[in-house]
Amino acid sequence: MPHKYPYIHYLLLLWLITGMAACKEKHASTKGGVISLSPPPYLLSPDTIKLQQQARLLGQYARAHGYNTQLAFLVDFSVFSGSKRFICYDLEHQRVLSSALVSHGQGPDFRAEKVVFSNVPGSRCSSLGKYRIGVRYSGQFGMAYKLHGLDSSNSNAFNRFVVLHSYRAVPAVAQERGICRSDGCPMLNPAYLASLAPHIDRANRPILLWIYR
Repeated sequence: MPHKYPYIHYLLLLWLITGMAACKEKHASTKGGVISLSPPPYLLSPDTIKLQQQARLLGQYARAHGYNTQLAFLVDFSVFSGSKRFICYDLEHQRVLSSALVSHGQGPDFRAEKVVFSNVPGSRCSSLGKYRIGVRYSGQFGMAYKLHGLDSSNSNAFNRFVVLHSYRAVPAVAQERGICRSDGCPMLNPAYLASLAPHIDRANRPILLWIYR
């Protein structure tokens, strides 16, 4: 006899196999697993037109304020976390050089795929805005770069220990499920951050990172 509510079993199955993950820069978390099974309604890749517009604005800002006008990084947090939403961008030739997965802050609920933004210390949230990439150092999870917030929306980034850093749980390839969360840091796969390091370290002027949605 057919079940009166045919979708109940399906919903229960989704609930059971949905996991969780959280990770942080100052104190590592032991939580592991996956975050989300289905990306909709999130974008599966950055909107090309929006990306180009953001890159042009960032290039103008870099020229006006003395930052690097050749290379910049952009992160579109309207994109699903299992997709490549970190963009290494050639400002001179207006083109994407590479892309990668990047984690966002867990905020009030590490199980939620939706990104919650905050500039408040202790919020464990990502912060929107432009950042100057600062000095390189070796952090708890390996290679890391200090971040200096340049907008009112991310002015506390440095004091919150929000940094650009590697983390081994961030996959190198796109995923069907959501990836691990941070305490507000944009976290990259170690091999990918290592590939960016020579460009950051040898840049004649500081490189900018822009987190938007």
